[in-house]
Formats: sequence, structure tokens, C-alpha cells
Amino acid sequence: MDVILDTMIFCGKILYYFLETTVYKIIPKKKKDVAGEIVLITGAGSGIGRLMAIKFASLGAILVIWDINEEGNMETCRLAKEKGGEKVFPYKCDCSNREEVYRVADQVKEEVGDVTILINNAGVVTGKLFLNTPDEMVERSFLVNALSHFWTCKAFLPAMVKADHGHLVCISSAAGLVGINRLTDYCSSKFAAFGLAESLYYELKLIIKSKVKTTIVCPYFIKTGMFDGVTAK
Repeated sequence: MDVILDTMIFCGKILYYFLETTVYKIIPKKKKDVAGEIVLITGAGSGIGRLMAIKFASLGAILVIWDINEEGNMETCRLAKEKGGEKVFPYKCDCSNREEVYRVADQVKEEVGDVTILINNAGVVTGKLFLNTPDEMVERSFLVNALSHFWTCKAFLPAMVKADHGHLVCISSAAGLVGINRLTDYCSSKFAAFGLAESLYYELKLIIKSKVKTTIVCPYFIKTGMFDGVTAK
């Protein structure tokens, strides 16, 4: 009986989401208004992080940008201000260091306010064969690509839950869905990030019953410094 009921619910959801998607194709869904939201982007000193910072600045968001590369982060700050960012706050932060994440997070709360949109974007890649990847590089991949998400979410999610308002964004990867050679540590860490974000979604929705939103993004290879020269069919 349970199997029949579950199957009917599954089919019903497929039909519902198909119709919903069709309607949104005809009548586009209103985009989220981020003006005045405090948006924190990790790994904002280059690549996707920089592009997102510039875009959020143009939409009127209050920007908090983190990166271990202080020079790159300041350049992102300059570009964001050129695009209309009136409030841009750059911070140097090594996301692989838990104590530093918590320390800088406290600094942000004191100097800027409670973050309402958290984008976990910081990432590192090794690009070596499994047997040629040093242990410390494997550990760093997990610290930056996955464990840092735990620290940032623990730092900023409580205020979002209390206010019943906020958004968690996980920048995972297509490599967080499918294993790829020479990326064993990267794929594993991105799988972990995806798992954390999906689990948090269900906790927030089913147990905490919060209005805090979650989004998981899984980009393909992008021509940034991390993947220079990478090609695929």
C-alpha cells in the first residue's frame, strides 16, 4: 500500500513541477530582490566570486567579500564599487582555518550586521593523479571546499533562523555529481559540499520549518584560473 501511495505522490509531483515550469516559461517568475541584503561571498578575489560580487553590487546589495588573497579581494572591491556598489566590505580570511572564519565572522557581525545571503564559493583544486596528490593537499581541498561551509553556516545561519529570513548558497560543481579523473580530492570535497547543502535544506524545511532558502549551484568547467587549460568533449 505504501509503495502505491508513494508512487502516486511521486507522479503527482512530476506533473506539478512540469506544469509549474511551463507556466514560468510563459510568465517569468519575479526575480529575488537583493537590494539592501547583506551578501557575503567567500573566494571573492577572483573567478566566479568576483563576477558574483560585481553583479550583486549592481543590484544594490551590501557586499561582504572574503578571500585569502588580499590584493585580489581589493581589486574585486574596486570593480564592485565601479558597478554601483555603495557599501562593499573586504576582509582577508583563510576559509581553511576554522578559528579565523569564526573570528572574521564576528568582526563582520559587529562592523556590518547580520549576513542575510551567504554564498560559499571559495575553492581550491589540485589537478593531480590520485597517487601523486600529497596528503596535505587532500586535506586542504576538504578544508576549503567543504569544511569551511560548516564553519560559515554555523556562524551566520542562527541569525537567519531567528529572523526567519535568509539564503544559503552552495557553489558545488558538476564534479560534485560525477567523478572525474585527476580530480579525486576535488570531486570528493564537492560531493561533500553538495551533501551538506542538501541535508541543510531538509533540516530547514522539515524540522526547523524556517523560511531560510537554500540553493545549490553545480557549474561545469569555467575558464577561470583554477581550470586554465582544461578541456572536455
